[in-house]
Amino acid sequence: MSVQVEIPSMGESVSEVILLEWLKGDGQRVERDEPLCVLETDKANVELPSPASGALKHLQSTDTTLAIGAVVAEIDETAQAAAPAPASKPEPAAPKPEPVLSPAVRRLVEEHELDPTAIEGTGKDGRLTKKDVLAHLEALSAPEPAQPSPAPEPDQPPPVPKPAPPPEPESTPPEPAQPPPSPASPDLTRREPMSRLRQRIAEHLVAAQHNAAMLTTFNEIDMSAVMQLRAKYKERFAQVHGSSLGLMSFFSRAAVLALGEFPAINAQIDDTHIVYHDFVNLGIAVSTERGLVVPVLHRADQMSIAQLESNIKRLALSARDNKLAMDELSGGTFTITNGGVFGSLLSTPILNAPQSGILGMHAIQERPVAVEGQVVIRPMMYVALSYDHRLVDGQQSVSFLVRLKELLEDPARLLLEV
Repeated sequence: MSVQVEIPSMGESVSEVILLEWLKGDGQRVERDEPLCVLETDKANVELPSPASGALKHLQSTDTTLAIGAVVAEIDETAQAAAPAPASKPEPAAPKPEPVLSPAVRRLVEEHELDPTAIEGTGKDGRLTKKDVLAHLEALSAPEPAQPSPAPEPDQPPPVPKPAPPPEPESTPPEPAQPPPSPASPDLTRREPMSRLRQRIAEHLVAAQHNAAMLTTFNEIDMSAVMQLRAKYKERFAQVHGSSLGLMSFFSRAAVLALGEFPAINAQIDDTHIVYHDFVNLGIAVSTERGLVVPVLHRADQMSIAQLESNIKRLALSARDNKLAMDELSGGTFTITNGGVFGSLLSTPILNAPQSGILGMHAIQERPVAVEGQVVIRPMMYVALSYDHRLVDGQQSVSFLVRLKELLEDPARLLLEV
């Protein structure tokens, strides 16, 4: 009996994927839940597990765009593993497997017509990174050392040096300086086609702005109390829970509590209805080699700060290694993004449709502020909430950030939920 392997649903905004790479060969036996291929979406690269054990039959080729629900392969459950070849007839040498390349590395290799097997990879499991390819290109472009001139034959007299040319007369006018190239010179521009992934990202970002009445409100938070708490308990926290105590877990817990008081920010519009969620599936934006990925912490409202910290670290590592499960990329109801890790002081995050709210964190900067009539230096952070004004009123968005500020400037409130 054959079992069809279909492209599963990967979230509300994903309607198609690209078959990036087959991990198992056509006709090869696979086991249930073993990864078959890598699928590229506008959120992340994910591995598609086998739904059954048996012989794999490819029905689609790589670099093919497939809709959700499309059949990509079949598994013949009745097939047995192939018998080994007789010892008297050794197997021919298998061709060297093609390296696994990320989209950014693949573009560099194809653009410069390089052989990826000739480049030593330093990434995970020996994979090529963009840095490896750039270093290889730099080595190729380095000038070769000058070859020494051959010594004269023993029986031949040494060559007579040519007389130096006479100096130019002083009256010769100097050569005119060459003008700099025109800014419009074709040599200073290049034209490259957009990848299909970048095209889809562009479509989704434009659609998010066209399909929602998006506004952003801002506030600032004094991070003194959170930073003092982290400094005091970070070593003990690591001993007890096995992970460091980061800022994102504090913001995640504060956001969960604030969303409980302002449920419209955790809701979404469906045609002429409002869908309210009595839970929080929290999306955490993670920077990877291919861009931002937003894995989802399901039921974040039921997690403690320690559980949030542990799961955030786990999802971040999985995202960077392209090991996210499909259900970890879908179902989010609210998103947090941290531009502060890149040094951003203030920005306007774009909604992650169909969600109605996204919180932007930024860099912590020491600034003079007024506290009880005195000017003091405090570590301050600007925060931004972008929201869909069709569903969320201005008063709700401002009050949400005020509540977030209260919880983080007095972290005891996170424990007492007051």
